[in-house]
Amino acid sequence: MENNLSIPDKIIRISLAILISVLLFSEVIPHNLALIVMVPAGIFLLTGIFGYCPLYTALGIRTGK
Repeated sequence: MENNLSIPDKIIRISLAILISVLLFSEVIPHNLALIVMVPAGIFLLTGIFGYCPLYTALGIRTGK
């Protein structure tokens, strides 16, 4: 598994995951949408931390070195 995300891409993904979590826990996002919203947030967080996006690999996109 080779990194395919650049540093700015990682920062954006992790920031989005944190923002979604804050909006959910501050009850801006209704609780009935929690699962729908937290799944993408979790994916953003994991791909941002590990620097690898399987979708980018499938599409042939590479933002990192």
